Amino acid sequence: MRSLNIINCERGYRAGQTVPGEVHYVPHDSCCKLNVYDWLRDIPEDRIHRIFEVRFKNTHKGFFYNANDLPLAKDDIVAVEASSGHDIGVISAAGPIVLLQMRRHNVKPNVNELRKIYRKARTSDIEKWQDAISREHRVMIKTRQIAAQFRLNMKVGDVEFQGDGTKAIFYYIADDRVDFRELIKVLAEEFHIRIEMKQIGARQEAGHIGGIGMCGRALCCAQWMSDFISVNTSSARTQELSLNPQKLAGQCGKLKCCLNYEVATYAEAQKDFPQVKNPLETIEGPAYLLKNDVLKGIMWFTFDPRNPITQFAVPVARVKQILELNRKGEKAEYLVENTHVPSALPDFISSAGEDSITRFDQSKKRNNQRHRSGKGRPREEQQKPPQQAAGQQAQAQRQNQPAPPAKNNERRHKRRKRPSSNKNNPTKNERQQ
Repeated sequence: MRSLNIINCERGYRAGQTVPGEVHYVPHDSCCKLNVYDWLRDIPEDRIHRIFEVRFKNTHKGFFYNANDLPLAKDDIVAVEASSGHDIGVISAAGPIVLLQMRRHNVKPNVNELRKIYRKARTSDIEKWQDAISREHRVMIKTRQIAAQFRLNMKVGDVEFQGDGTKAIFYYIADDRVDFRELIKVLAEEFHIRIEMKQIGARQEAGHIGGIGMCGRALCCAQWMSDFISVNTSSARTQELSLNPQKLAGQCGKLKCCLNYEVATYAEAQKDFPQVKNPLETIEGPAYLLKNDVLKGIMWFTFDPRNPITQFAVPVARVKQILELNRKGEKAEYLVENTHVPSALPDFISSAGEDSITRFDQSKKRNNQRHRSGKGRPREEQQKPPQQAAGQQAQAQRQNQPAPPAKNNERRHKRRKRPSSNKNNPTKNERQQ
């Protein structure tokens, strides 16, 4: 019997064989999809619940009945009943929390309709399961090639093998209806397994694959979301978000599901905000509305809409008072107290972007300009500061002496004639004489 060393984050566990016939496994809930936190595990029970939630690959889950009264607990690997043969899964929830999960998924706790748990997984079951898992990626790539040969407008996103290796579920994405009857025949002959095709959407695909969102956390559809509610741009307008498709779209290319999380809070807070269609009339001038801070209850106004450099935070109660005066034909004396000073300071000051990336290049340019401007001057004069040079010239004028020249390149580069001290070596003029 060969040794086992299984690491599978898609199913959320790690297993290994310590002694022949025994399997040691460690659960890894942090990397599995749709993990369930049992917050009722410490509550004492009057009776043992026989219904368990079993997790398979990615977001695939099911509820099973323990008909044989096996001593099962969370994170146990079990063999369960399937449509043909058996499947291998990990118990993700046990106890009274399962009944709440069934109510959430609209599953009626009728024991007669639930499939059974056969036994805890043996070493032979886990070996066969591991062999089936190792074939999934290769089968998915081959299936994509076969679908391209048939010119089918579909994308195979994932393949899940059954625990006994006799059946596989192919998850695909397609915009229109696809006739894949010939494809199923070819796949059955190619892989010698039973084929089941299941169509999923773009959001379900993101949940199957997983990933990291713009918030830095794992995708909600891969962690805890089991049903998808329709999202539209009205949720973004209610929260006064920028209608930028690149910022509102998630990993799946659709609108982010988190846009619906705080819509009710913003809608409740906006009930106190008045509708300002025209500028507020004040003695200082008309004030134009720029934006609303819904959660703080503040409306921002400016007197110059073309160049809104100076903005003023006005409470909602004050805006209602000014609107009431304007309906009566009166102008408010002031928008807010101390209008000439901005009434609100930024909540934080970010130092990002203060130092330019090219600040070192600019200093190099200035140094190069200095070297170019001083090129050709004597080294001593280049090193003298301008104040010292001006002081020497003034001192020379007071002593009625000529000031040192500013440029003496000729003297510096002119070669001096030295008298010959050796009489045995006459100069050229002496030889001519």
